[in-house]
Amino acid sequence: MEWRKYYLDMMLVPVGFLVTVTYHVWLWHKTRTEPFSTTIGINAHARRFWVTAMLKDIEKKNILVAQSLRNLIMGSTLMATTSILLSAGLAAVISSTYSIKKPLDDVVYGAHSEFMVALKYVTLLTIFLFSFFCHTLSIRFLNQLSILICTPQDALSLVTPEYLTEILEKGTVLNTVGNRIFYSALPLLLWIFGPVLVFFCSIAMLPVFYNLDFVCGTVKPKINGNGTDFA
Repeated sequence: MEWRKYYLDMMLVPVGFLVTVTYHVWLWHKTRTEPFSTTIGINAHARRFWVTAMLKDIEKKNILVAQSLRNLIMGSTLMATTSILLSAGLAAVISSTYSIKKPLDDVVYGAHSEFMVALKYVTLLTIFLFSFFCHTLSIRFLNQLSILICTPQDALSLVTPEYLTEILEKGTVLNTVGNRIFYSALPLLLWIFGPVLVFFCSIAMLPVFYNLDFVCGTVKPKINGNGTDFA
C-alpha cells in the first residue's frame, strides 16, 4: 500500500470513530456518577418503580403492562429487522463479482482500491450484525418479562420484583446499546464516498447525541410523604 493513497482513510476514519466512542464512554461515566443528569439514568430510575407499581395491581393493569412491553418489543424488532436486512444487502454486495467502485472513482476522496472497498463493506456488515445481536437479545428478555410479570406473587416465589426489574433493565440496556451501535454505522455509510464525510458526520452527531442524552438541569430525587419523586 502507498501511504499517499490511504492516509486520509487511516487518519480521518479512526479519529471520527474514536470521537463517537469517547463520547459514549463519557456518557457511561456520567450515567454512573451523576445518573439524574442524563435521560438514561432518569429512565432507569423510573423503570425500577414501574415494575413495583404494575405488580401492586396487576389484575387491573395487565393490559397496560402488555401494551408497554409490546411497544418495546416492536421497537427492538424493527431495529433488528433493519439491521439484518442491511447486513444481508452488504453481504450480497461483498460476494458479488460486479465492481461497484468504478462509478465512484471521480467523487471519492481517499483510497478506493478493491481492498479498501471490501474493508468498508465488511466493517459496516460487522457493525450491523452486532446491532442485530443486541436487539435480538433485548427481545428475548422482554418476551421473558411479559410472561413472568403475570405470575402469582407469594412468599415462596422466585420471581421477585427485583428479579423482574433486572430482566427489564437488561432488555432496555441491550436495546439502547443496539441503537447506539446502529447509529455509529451511519457515519461509516458515508465512507463509501470518502473518509472526509465520515469525520464531519461523526462531529455533527455529537450535539445531537448530547441534546438527546442530557437534561437541561441536574434532576435530584427528593423524598416526600408519598414516596420518591423528582425535584
